[in-house]
Amino acid sequence: QVHLAESGGGLVQTGDSLRLSCVSAEHTFYNYAMGWFRQAPGKDREFLAAITWRTKNTDVADSVKGRFTISGDSATNTMYLQMSSLKPEDTAVYFCAAAAGLTCTGFGCYLLSDDVIAWGQGTQVTVSS
Repeated sequence: QVHLAESGGGLVQTGDSLRLSCVSAEHTFYNYAMGWFRQAPGKDREFLAAITWRTKNTDVADSVKGRFTISGDSATNTMYLQMSSLKPEDTAVYFCAAAAGLTCTGFGCYLLSDDVIAWGQGTQVTVSS
């Protein structure tokens, strides 16, 4: 059974930075493709970033590239999503996820919601204007 525990959400102002954390068992990070999604009210869940734990290779969605960074700390079994230059449109519930694998095309690699086998409980990020 895969258990993911997120933390770090909150209320920030436009332009602020915020770091989300996702903790799980060591084997989770090595056995699954890990990443972050978000879901804003009335919208579909959106892929943000993925990390391959063994190599720490990362893939970031174009919509947040340059502002969001995904990373991992093997010593603490923690995955991070560092968010900077936050905008009101970044307001959403953010989820960490463990997926069966990455999907890669000529445009890059990403996680598909349908491939996710476990979700964190979600953490609210609200960016005020």
